[in-house]
Amino acid sequence: MKIINGSVYTPEFQFEKKNIVIREGRILQVLDAPAQGGPAFCADSSAGQAGSAQAGPAGEKEERTVDASGCYVIPGLIDLHFHGCMGADICDGTKKALETIARYEASQGVTAICPATLTLPVEKLKHVLRCAADYADGKHGPDEADLVGINMEGPFISPVKKGAQNGAYILPCDASVCASFLEASRGLVKIIGLAPEENRNFRSYIAAVRDRVRVSLAHTNADYETAMAAFEAGACHAVHLFNAMPPMSHRAPGVVGAVRDSKGVMAELISDGNHVHPAVVRAAFDMLGEDRIILISDSLRACGLGDGRMVLGGQEVEVRKARAVLAHTTTLAGSVCSLTRCLQTAVLRMDIPLEKAVRCATYNPARAIGILDAYGTIEAGKRAHCVLLDERDLSVRAVIKDGILISEA
Repeated sequence: MKIINGSVYTPEFQFEKKNIVIREGRILQVLDAPAQGGPAFCADSSAGQAGSAQAGPAGEKEERTVDASGCYVIPGLIDLHFHGCMGADICDGTKKALETIARYEASQGVTAICPATLTLPVEKLKHVLRCAADYADGKHGPDEADLVGINMEGPFISPVKKGAQNGAYILPCDASVCASFLEASRGLVKIIGLAPEENRNFRSYIAAVRDRVRVSLAHTNADYETAMAAFEAGACHAVHLFNAMPPMSHRAPGVVGAVRDSKGVMAELISDGNHVHPAVVRAAFDMLGEDRIILISDSLRACGLGDGRMVLGGQEVEVRKARAVLAHTTTLAGSVCSLTRCLQTAVLRMDIPLEKAVRCATYNPARAIGILDAYGTIEAGKRAHCVLLDERDLSVRAVIKDGILISEA
């Protein structure tokens, strides 16, 4: 396959006119676009006829050329924190749910996923993790996003800031329980949450697990000093900055202030337009820089569906006008937007430059969970995951995964 005439997002985090050569599911070359009228490719003598690509069966030998004129070509997005979509949730603990999630996410341009588990009983969580590991190790279609990790929000969180998590299953942090999660997932768990203020032994716990998994501050009511102590002990991640944590104020900077002052810490940010005000999103970019922010969707099983009611971790959630709350409350329960929609919202409604937003939805999450060798950028040797966005409105024009056109507008 070849992708020609597009504005390609480079490893230098900018757009340039490039052509992309793909072979056997990997990016073979990224070439400077020729002058108008010049040959499209000089390095490949097997070039086929240019034209609109048509989806075909996997393994088809015919050369395909996708004309990306008028499009930005970006790496496949990587959602590091979401729960589900299209009526399915990772915590359903079934292959069918994971297939449903993976197909929908890929169709939206999210070609690698690291879904988040809820706060549930330990044995239930281990079942969910084993199911995810089996799915990740198995064979699945080219139209399914790659399951590259799991982000565990609970169960070591705070009842004060539990949000939509089920407080009945919150536990004190325990390195042996964490180890059992890692074992059940066969190493697929990449991030695990912690509310340090609820656990006097948080320093020793972090020291015991930090070499095997990223410890995140999640659903926490920690003050600045406690959060700083956790980061100094080896925690290196913050779950959905500003949400489910104390607000930042001039005398009590809290977790947000501690994240700002801890240069090695990366922070998730929900840019769906409901969870964080646009001005605060802009402030976060100014405060942390685009190299430390990871855009996430935090989407629920209601994502991709309409308004209505659903169950999340044993609690009823109501969706009204693209806003999900615990039933009969105003507590946000997650989003109903894909990461692609969150990226579009960050750029079109929050005035985040496209180059910065794309980095935060591709390169940064890949770097955070250690998969940058295969994902996150468009360059030779990487998996051929590319998304074509219309330059006018950032709508998805096509999704290419492992060199196969899986979705086309």
